[in-house]
Amino acid sequence: MKPLVSILIPAYNAAQYLAETLDSALAQTWDNIEIIVVDDGSMDNTLSIAKQYESNIVKVISQSNQGQSASENRALQEAQGDFIQYLDADDLLAPDKIERQIQLLGDHTASYVAAGEWARFFQTPEDACFIPEPVWADLPPVDWLIRSWEGGGMMHGAAWLIPRKIADRAGSWNPELSLINDFDYFCRLLLASEGIRFCQGARSYYRSGNSSSLSASNSDQAWCSAFRAMNLGTDHLLAHENSDRTRHACTTVLQRLIYEVYPDAADLRHQAEAKVKQLGGSDLPFTGGPALQLISALLGWQRAKRLQRFAYRYGYHKAAFGWKIARFAQRWRSKPELSHGVGR
Repeated sequence: MKPLVSILIPAYNAAQYLAETLDSALAQTWDNIEIIVVDDGSMDNTLSIAKQYESNIVKVISQSNQGQSASENRALQEAQGDFIQYLDADDLLAPDKIERQIQLLGDHTASYVAAGEWARFFQTPEDACFIPEPVWADLPPVDWLIRSWEGGGMMHGAAWLIPRKIADRAGSWNPELSLINDFDYFCRLLLASEGIRFCQGARSYYRSGNSSSLSASNSDQAWCSAFRAMNLGTDHLLAHENSDRTRHACTTVLQRLIYEVYPDAADLRHQAEAKVKQLGGSDLPFTGGPALQLISALLGWQRAKRLQRFAYRYGYHKAAFGWKIARFAQRWRSKPELSHGVGR
């Protein structure tokens, strides 16, 4: 008998996108599927849209708002499949995505997880451009995580196909996490496998530009979740292998988040900085656009980030004025005849 695949869709205020997502799941050429939608207390008509699809294939569950991780856990508890396919309520699957990955892995006793090609899109999947990344390869779990964290790319949740026995071994999603909760979960999941098998042609589509998505959140609570998820994920990797290469990967991913969050969440940043120092320090350079790089070179990355924040908040014409002041201040500090009053 063909293995059953459980497609798990947590949904919160996803009315604008859910029908398209469900259509892509129902269009799979692998026909032995079940689809479980968990509406997490949506305030729009997400639930009513999901109910329109309810059938012997599509199961719809409604719960009070508890967060994405709790929704993933509820869907996983209900799943009967031999394989698990996660799918956010605004993302899409190519019709043959699941079939290709099952053909690669074989039956559900496989000890590997399947990855696949993925690309971002903003309006329609036709906009997506599939650009290979270093992690698009067959790799052992530790090698995959190191390559990813060192800047070699990522996989969004829908790109994976997971044998149920590996999902059970990895455990549940952490319900206390929101932003980048998948960092903790998929780190555990990959380390619970024997490795990653990359499936050429198995495509998924990651919607970007959705301002209501979890990944767009930048509240204090969201940053707290991000730092906690990274602490957990890096601890998982170090518990599996504590070596120069894993410590370097951990400091790299933590330092990248420090750069991203600055100047917010000072207490959390200090904790991350302490962990980076404990693991040997980071050699990750600060990066950004040409203007940000120039300001960073002149004034340091902290001032560059503050000017960037000013630009986002008050407009680029005011930021340009601030940039002129910053350049004058730099000249003032670097020229003794100015800074000591000579030549006035």
